[in-house]
Parts: sequence; C-alpha cells; structure tokens
Amino acid sequence: MIMKLLPTLTFIAALGSGIVGGVFFAFSSFVMPGLARMPAAGGIAAMNSINVTAVTPMFMTALFGTGLICLVLAVGAVIGWNQPGSFWLLAGALIYLIGSPIVTMIFNVPLNNALAAVDPASTNGAAVWATYLSDWVMWNHVRTVTAIAALGCFIMAWR
Repeated sequence: MIMKLLPTLTFIAALGSGIVGGVFFAFSSFVMPGLARMPAAGGIAAMNSINVTAVTPMFMTALFGTGLICLVLAVGAVIGWNQPGSFWLLAGALIYLIGSPIVTMIFNVPLNNALAAVDPASTNGAAVWATYLSDWVMWNHVRTVTAIAALGCFIMAWR
C-alpha cells in the first residue's frame, strides 16, 4: 500500500519543501536584512509580531505536514530500497526533516522565545537583538538550503 502512495507523497513533499524553502529564502534575502536596518526596539517588535503571526495552520501544515510526509517517504524508501529513486527519496526526506522542522525546533524557536522575553527598549534588548540577527539568520540559511536541497532530491527521485 505504502509503495503505491510514494509517487503522490513525493510530489506533495516536493511542493511542501519548495513552499517552506521559499518562505525561508524570503526571510534570508530581504525580511531579516530589512529588519536589521531598523532601530533595535522596532526590529524586535516587528520580529516578535511576525513570530506570533507565523504560527498559522497554513504555515504549520506546510512545515510540519511536509515533515510528516517525509517520515512516510523515508520508511517507503527503505522498504523499497531496490526501486529506482529510493536513494534520492531517502536523502530528500532526511535532509528536509533535519534541516527544516528539527533545526526550527532546536535553534530558531528558542531564539524566538528569548527575543520575546526581552524588553525591546532596554540595553539588554539591543544586545539580544544583535545576537539574534546573527544566530537566527545563520540557522535560517541552513533551513533555506536544506528545504531547497530536499526539493531537488524529490525531483531526482522522480527521474
């Protein structure tokens, strides 16, 4: 049964990876550089607002739903290892899982929580903001590259 679903799930995972990678790419390319140009208090307030509004069913489904599909794809790739594209399927699933939801939960969310806990107008707020910009953006670059790499793997799995 799972083997019959793999092509459809691979297509959905490719779409999800592309959507998530595109969102992360936008943050790396112009959202965070734009926020970095603002005074610390304004940048913190804007980013905190973005972090609250990002937790929507649509984006959470894209991020974590794609992760769930990747778990199924990884199992399917191992079960059908002798099938063409299994390597790419497993690679895409693992790259996405590690690079998007896991990096988000281990690195980006704690940084978001730390930013939400500071007074934006304080001296400490400015220091946290400077560190946040450096660390959060670096981990976002990882998420961007891995989501796009997973997309490429899923495309290769179709060949």
